[in-house]
Amino acid sequence: MEKVRILWADDEIDMLRPHIIFLEHKGYEVETINNGDEALDMVLSRPYDIVFLDENMPGMSGIETLEKIKQSLPNLPVVMITKSEEEHIMEDAIGSKIADYLIKPVKPNQILLSLKRNLENRKLVSEKTTIAYQQEFRNIGMELTNKLSHQEWIELYRKLVRWELELEQSADQGIMEVLRMQQDEANRQFSRFVEDNYIDWLRSRTSDKPVLSHTLVRDRILPRLDSSDKPLFVVLIDNLRYDQWKSIQPLIEEFFRMEADDLYYSILPTTTQYARNAMFAGLMPSEIRRLYPKYWTDEEDEGTKNQYEAELLAEQLRRFGKDIRFSYNKVLNLNAGKKLAESMANLMVNKLNVIVYNFVDMLSHARTEMEMIRELAEDEPAYRSLMLSWFRHSSLYDIIQFIAAKKCDLIVTTDHGSVYVKDPVKILGDRTVNTNLRYKYGRNLKYNPREVFEVKDPESIFLPRPNVSTAYVFTRSADFFAYPNNYNHYVNYYRNTFQHGGISLQEMLVPVAYLKAK
Repeated sequence: MEKVRILWADDEIDMLRPHIIFLEHKGYEVETINNGDEALDMVLSRPYDIVFLDENMPGMSGIETLEKIKQSLPNLPVVMITKSEEEHIMEDAIGSKIADYLIKPVKPNQILLSLKRNLENRKLVSEKTTIAYQQEFRNIGMELTNKLSHQEWIELYRKLVRWELELEQSADQGIMEVLRMQQDEANRQFSRFVEDNYIDWLRSRTSDKPVLSHTLVRDRILPRLDSSDKPLFVVLIDNLRYDQWKSIQPLIEEFFRMEADDLYYSILPTTTQYARNAMFAGLMPSEIRRLYPKYWTDEEDEGTKNQYEAELLAEQLRRFGKDIRFSYNKVLNLNAGKKLAESMANLMVNKLNVIVYNFVDMLSHARTEMEMIRELAEDEPAYRSLMLSWFRHSSLYDIIQFIAAKKCDLIVTTDHGSVYVKDPVKILGDRTVNTNLRYKYGRNLKYNPREVFEVKDPESIFLPRPNVSTAYVFTRSADFFAYPNNYNHYVNYYRNTFQHGGISLQEMLVPVAYLKAK
């Protein structure tokens, strides 16, 4: 392995000889110079891994040298060393994107720590994270053998997501594979948990039940309406997984303080038609169909399935006695997002403003259908990265900054998540069967009942029953439905895509975050 090459520029370099000898004994190669002009010539003529730069040198100052180095070599780490603690010098240096800032007299160990921090940070963090997860692996495994409550499942999923985000920085692919295996096992156990408890939650047979799609507004949004005299904004990002939320959260926290970072349970099927209609109506799908038939569209019917969300929200507010002025805004494309961002001031007269942003769901479908998007978002880390890049440059980010500037409260949530599917499950049905890969409903479905969660009586889980013999079946974990006809082509096309509608941690446990403007 090649030695790390250091350039140290200081007009009192002879006095630093003990530090240089110390670094050379540690295996570093150190070259020295006593002015900024020659330091600049040297970094432009030969490769260095890091530069130590004295702030106060005759001729070209350290700050000037730093600026010129960064113009040509923006990624070369530069550590500024100075006798001065004046604030404006620190600000100038930091503004020029220094790697570190040290005050003279510096000790050898300070120099060594700076080198480790700048040149070996990723390796050291990776090693430490890997060791920490190895220690945690057994604890998570023990938890999975216990009978967990709905809240304990939320906490376990938080842990798995945290480790996923931390370990993705690691070069150790073996430890990532261990984590994926543990995630798969967690999903299998979670599926059994949902199957054992889901009907009891909906039928109110237990007081220990989670917040679900149809109780989210009642339990998590309406109580926040009266806490401020300013408008409350609710931003629903369609199909937002918890790990994606954790990726964009730091950008939002530049403008907001996190009050609470919760998760709730999306209902089945975990799709927009069912989960989001239930959320805005405050009712389960079969109840919407019965009480508000003009606001419900069955899957086999023509037309958009979520075109009456504003009307359903109005009915829910009315039922809970909330006689307030509110707005509902749905963004389905770039132009609609820009138009909303430009008209945000008009929403300040409302007590409640709901904004539904549809980008992530469109990205999920585009990734399945477009080869280029599939390559850009090859796996889950890449998918998160693509989503983060979009968010950073989106009109939604502008909208959120406007809300912060007006000192309004913000709730960020979603209707359901998605799961990276891998394993096909065979199913047979007639032409009327729906096309979703994670759940099917219809008559005369043929499948292996051990491979699915089957609901022969849809009314037991408050789902519409178009025909007497209609049944619903849901895939678990990373499974997806495939028809025997043209089976191999179908499986190869849909394997390793993001789908929703079934039972998994990623689809059902979704974020609802409460934020206050800074």
